Amino acid sequence: MSEDFSAAEPLLDEYAGIEREMADPAVASDPGAMRRLGRRYAELGRVVAAHRAWTAASADLADAREIAAEDPEFAREVPALETAEAAAAERLREVLIPRDPDDGRDVIIEVKAGEGGEESALFASDLARMYTRYAERQGWAVEVLSATDSELGGYKDVRLAIKARGSVEPQDGVWAHLKYEGGVHRVQRVPVTESAGRIHTSAAGVLVMPEADDAGELEIDPNDLRIDVFRSSGPGGQSVNTTDSAVRITHLPTGIVVSMQNEKSQLQNKEAGMRVLRARLLAERAAAAAAEAAEARRSQVRTVDRSERIRTYNFPENRIADHRTGFKAYNLDAVLDGDLGPVIDSAIAMDEAERLAAVGEK
Repeated sequence: MSEDFSAAEPLLDEYAGIEREMADPAVASDPGAMRRLGRRYAELGRVVAAHRAWTAASADLADAREIAAEDPEFAREVPALETAEAAAAERLREVLIPRDPDDGRDVIIEVKAGEGGEESALFASDLARMYTRYAERQGWAVEVLSATDSELGGYKDVRLAIKARGSVEPQDGVWAHLKYEGGVHRVQRVPVTESAGRIHTSAAGVLVMPEADDAGELEIDPNDLRIDVFRSSGPGGQSVNTTDSAVRITHLPTGIVVSMQNEKSQLQNKEAGMRVLRARLLAERAAAAAAEAAEARRSQVRTVDRSERIRTYNFPENRIADHRTGFKAYNLDAVLDGDLGPVIDSAIAMDEAERLAAVGEK
């Protein structure tokens, strides 16, 4: 075996250890623990399969070379086996590239109207619909956690929880695909409120967060929370509920504030708010860990500003353009109807190329 893949050994040991843990009845009866272990087990399974394939290909090649030294006729088999061994080695090298540990997680997406008033709110609803349609094409489940409607039927802000059905491989996870959507999305079109037919530019902000598996994964001290209740309000600020069912949760150590008012009961709004708070804290923890390790990461733009755009949606030209990857296509109508795959694939390809190049430099 000519190549040194000793970096795989600790991962193979970890895989075997997780197998033993998952066979433990105490662990098997804990759904949260099983989800966390299962996600890592699936990720490591790719390494194990690739390592086994490379080991077998290397052994076949070594045997063939040994036999070919005595049997010239057999030497004709060696080139094909060398090609197979090289392909297996390349596959193993690829799966050894460190993955985002959250790739297998579900996500919470927040879409917020920015510059542009009602037009921005309508565009925010277009984006929410796009993510919903894309999720449906992937076989994922979508839940609207909260939404604040605008006067013309758009969204001032909306939160969607998107979940995979059952266990998935990390590369097929919801976060693995949608984490690139965080940032400012710019739209160029003639607003419904524009009588002169002029093209306007407005923006909406998107924040994507990996969702915690359960409440036990991220312990939150109740003393760190301030919970206020108030009456729900609809478009224009009018009251839509005669009871104080809306909830505002403030996490005092970080200053993160989450408000929920869509559900009819205070308890339901509190539970939905805690889901979002845990997701935000999980995202903060992941960002801090990445910064501490001094690893380059694609930061999400959290301000809704047109100058910090990641993508432009041009309606007159039916054009979509991603400014990070250079992707451009003239099927905007299809993309907004959920055909987001090629756009996301361009971000995945760029990210994986950067990771592979970093491994090559090391």
